Amino acid sequence: MRAGVAATAALAAGLLQTASFAPTEAWWAQIAALALLFGVVARATPKVAAACGALFGWSWLASGLWWLYISMHQFGGIPSLAAALAVGLLAAFLCGYYALALGLTARWIAPGRWRLLAFVPAWLLAELARASWFSGFPWIASGYAHTVGPLAGWAPWIGVYGITAMGALLAAGLALLREKAWKFAVPALLLPLAGALLPQGFTTSTGHLAVSLVQPSIPQDQKFDAGRFAANLEILARLVESARGGVVITPESVVPLPLVELDRATLERLARPERPVLLGSFLGNADEGFVNSVVALGADYHYGKRHLLPFGEFIPPGFGWFVHAMDIPLDDQARGDHQRPWVLAGQRLRPLICYEDLFGEDFVQSAVGPLAATVFVNVSNLAWFGTVMIQDQHLQFSQMRALEFQRPVVRSTNTGATAVVDHRGHVTARLPALARGVLEADVEGRSGSTPYARWLAAAGLWPLWVIALLALIGLRKAAQ
Repeated sequence: MRAGVAATAALAAGLLQTASFAPTEAWWAQIAALALLFGVVARATPKVAAACGALFGWSWLASGLWWLYISMHQFGGIPSLAAALAVGLLAAFLCGYYALALGLTARWIAPGRWRLLAFVPAWLLAELARASWFSGFPWIASGYAHTVGPLAGWAPWIGVYGITAMGALLAAGLALLREKAWKFAVPALLLPLAGALLPQGFTTSTGHLAVSLVQPSIPQDQKFDAGRFAANLEILARLVESARGGVVITPESVVPLPLVELDRATLERLARPERPVLLGSFLGNADEGFVNSVVALGADYHYGKRHLLPFGEFIPPGFGWFVHAMDIPLDDQARGDHQRPWVLAGQRLRPLICYEDLFGEDFVQSAVGPLAATVFVNVSNLAWFGTVMIQDQHLQFSQMRALEFQRPVVRSTNTGATAVVDHRGHVTARLPALARGVLEADVEGRSGSTPYARWLAAAGLWPLWVIALLALIGLRKAAQ
């Protein structure tokens, strides 16, 4: 295949990969996209394979993360061309993982069936590296496309990155069919599909809890406006007063200032005597750092965010000029100090603030043992990024966590997606984007541990790293 045709195919495949994620449920598109990429580079030179990996990755990640432009331009004041360039450069940096994976595999293994199979562990290594290195940024990792479909059954066994490998194996199987390598293609196709037959019942009910999930829908350009504080707090107070559940959960930083600065009258109004309120605010001080937190009003509990977002919550070395140019409030924060669940009405609620729920390996200890959480609670503010794609993508990540740990996930957000996900990964209730209101829902807590939770708690993601490396070494030897 000529280099120009290969490059065009790789770019198109990257766009198809993006289309496989929420708001669609086109899991098959992820398989088709990767099969097209693998087919293009099956017989390519190492240089062309690396270039195709880079083009695929750039097309996929630039189109899937374009909403970062909104935060930088509309709310950060970065000129439009500079904001677009920043998104493109981020995608260019991240696509390097896939360029290296395909380029090095093509260099190590001769064209043909063994190379196609070797792309599977190589792809897994690239995804693991993106999820782990430089604080990790696994947004729309390949496996997230499979919260529905035949690969979803693997979630409580091998998690999202194991599913990533299974999706890559299916893609390789399709490419092997094109090579007419039947004895390789059939097992590569059948093994991933066997996930639909795996046992799924690992958790049991701990009863029900009525929750009230607040969505105040405060525009981001008004959220930190001192002139709007009083009006915004009035909106919040009225929503909390209207709530009927056994616990009221508010979004991340719904009180956008350190809690000690909130006036006593408003605090007393928010602290409902008949039901506890989980309030998003900031704890700490200027000397020790402010912590993005949720505080249980009426109870002795708080949780502070631990996995911080680069550029938004901590400043990477050398990038202070860029972050300060966007004038982000509280842009260099401290980390929280514990991971304990909040015990309430017979349930154990484990908060996760914003994109912390992408890192199941960080909080897996909350999904195992006798004191494990029975409900995961995500609080977020995605108003920085608009409503197109971003909200549905983040909800899809919550669905994957629910499948992996077989726990419900409830979500309270500023502008969406405020929703309830049951332990089977199904969205059972959701408020429309930008709708101001309270989502009243009944949530069933769960106890018990999935196989994935148990081995992840014991060894982290290391088993996947080791298996991928050993598989790559073994396939290289088999090809020689």
